[in-house]
Amino acid sequence: MDDNSRISNSKSRSAINTIFKAGTIAGTLDIICALTQFYIRTGKNPAAVLKFIASGIFGKAALVGGTEMALLGLLFHFIIAFTWTIIFFFFYPQISHVAKNKIIAGLLYGLFIYTIMTRLVLPLSNTPKIPFNAVQAVIGIIILMFAVGLPISFIVSRFYSVNKELTPAQHAKMTT
Repeated sequence: MDDNSRISNSKSRSAINTIFKAGTIAGTLDIICALTQFYIRTGKNPAAVLKFIASGIFGKAALVGGTEMALLGLLFHFIIAFTWTIIFFFFYPQISHVAKNKIIAGLLYGLFIYTIMTRLVLPLSNTPKIPFNAVQAVIGIIILMFAVGLPISFIVSRFYSVNKELTPAQHAKMTT
């Protein structure tokens, strides 16, 4: 193996590690905030949040399901978190004018996630329809901005600042 191959493999692992780290941290912070906020607001078992997530696929059956539905909800939650992380990772080079300020980029990304999830993903899923509540919407936006958008932005921007000599096409090639 020549030096270029070793460097490419190393950077490829670094890209995958970056996505894994950002997705894991953002997903963990998000679910902790969601479960805590639900419990504080309702006093009910936070597993209901995980079952609600599972209901996106399984419908009302998930809401009355047991531990298996809660675990599936947790799995789906992390799949969603990693999907948002991968999207940001690949689009980061194209948004470099905004991404120069990783705080603004992260906050805007959290707002973008909220908008897409509430206006597109949830309505197209099997989750029960919940009436709009402005206070809960603001809380949801804040959670996504600070627990998801910011960590993803900080971790991904660090990867790109360390690997700035690579073009976006090379970055994309590294993760495939």
